[in-house]
Amino acid sequence: MDLSSLKNTPGARKAYRRVGRGGGSGMGKTATAGQKGQMSRKGHKHKLGFEGGQMPLIRRLPKRGFKNPSRVVYFALNVERLNRFEDGTVVDLELLHQVGLFAHKYDGVKILGMGELTKKLTIKVNAVSETAKKKIEAAGGTVELVKR
Repeated sequence: MDLSSLKNTPGARKAYRRVGRGGGSGMGKTATAGQKGQMSRKGHKHKLGFEGGQMPLIRRLPKRGFKNPSRVVYFALNVERLNRFEDGTVVDLELLHQVGLFAHKYDGVKILGMGELTKKLTIKVNAVSETAKKKIEAAGGTVELVKR
């Protein structure tokens, strides 16, 4: 098989519509633009969502609330899920991502205190709850907060 033997699936490529090429073509004279009006004039374009002077739908709908552009979204990770690591492991954002516990679409990781921790770990994350910090330290581990 080579590139010269490849063929399109029938109907995959549609023929270009040649407009304004004379009356015999069936699309001559006004070139499918109609007789009069703003859409028939040359060079006419209108904005996305333009509704012919009517108040556009996007402006008719009510707006509610506030979206904070500098909002920080943390991935919540419970202490019990850290038991998968070996004793003495340094658990940071990169390791959590490699193991599949943390997706980079979040701004950081916050460790929460649900469950029990049996391993001695050094944890470097963005935020930790008080109960999680107590459980990590009770297991002999340490917590370091890192900036985003």
